[in-house]
Amino acid sequence: MDLRQLRYFVAIVQCGSISRASLQLNIAQPALSLHIRNMEADLGLPLLFRTPQGVQPTEAGAILLRNARLIIEQFEVAQREIRGSAAEPSGEVRLGLPSSISPLLGVPLVLAARERFPKVTLRIAEAMSGYVLDWLRQGRVDLGLLYGLPEDRDLRANALLVETLVVFGAPEPPDGLRHPEGGTLPFAELAALPLILPSPGHGLRDLLDAAAAARGVRLATAIDIDAYGAIKQLVGRRLGYSILPGHAVRHEVEDGRLRAWTVDPPLTRMVALVQPADRPPTGAAKAVEGLCRATLRDLVQSGDWHMARMRNSE
Repeated sequence: MDLRQLRYFVAIVQCGSISRASLQLNIAQPALSLHIRNMEADLGLPLLFRTPQGVQPTEAGAILLRNARLIIEQFEVAQREIRGSAAEPSGEVRLGLPSSISPLLGVPLVLAARERFPKVTLRIAEAMSGYVLDWLRQGRVDLGLLYGLPEDRDLRANALLVETLVVFGAPEPPDGLRHPEGGTLPFAELAALPLILPSPGHGLRDLLDAAAAARGVRLATAIDIDAYGAIKQLVGRRLGYSILPGHAVRHEVEDGRLRAWTVDPPLTRMVALVQPADRPPTGAAKAVEGLCRATLRDLVQSGDWHMARMRNSE
């Protein structure tokens, strides 16, 4: 039994006659009668009986009629919702952002979502990028921004931009480093500095360790701590140096609370938009994905995402 047969059955009862229903439905009467016989055979009970006034539902037919109307109505509701979602995205979208990106992207993205897609509820969760990756794998978020392209067949990633990393320290460095502010620091000299970095296994730390290994040196880490705010505070207290994206320390450098240097050769990392590959994105998730791309582009073009450039594909 399918939805079409249920529609035929409801039409016959409403018309009170198979012949009148065949005219209304534009279906040959023998074909309509065959559908009723097939339904009765499936259910093992008669559904209609003839009276001088026309056909009437049996007890089993009355039960089927009541439920058929509900099924048809619910199907029509689902059709309207599906068509409506294509016209105007709605629903909840969970977005995971690394701690270094959230202060820059979070507010502009929420404001853009409220203006462009008022029926979309955007929920943003912030953590170190390694945790955002775990959330994506566990299905706890629908989208996430990550540094680099994860080697995971269950995730789909698209590189969006490349940002430059900088070394930064207190205005009066703890060890007398005298390179001019805004200048360039050779990587070998960077490796010898007391560094305050995220712990091993964190994306940024792994990138820096790999860069050091490629140059045959080891980083002289003084403190491991997985919190960007704490890293900047400890650097400001002259306990060491650190390495973060240029935008993450821009305001502190401009205010004179920190000093920053680029590295030779330059240190860069890629920012990618990542989502699960095992299920198609909802209309709301597609809308938020488009907003992420547009907002990132605006931040880069305005200079708010300091020392970054969009990928060519963007």
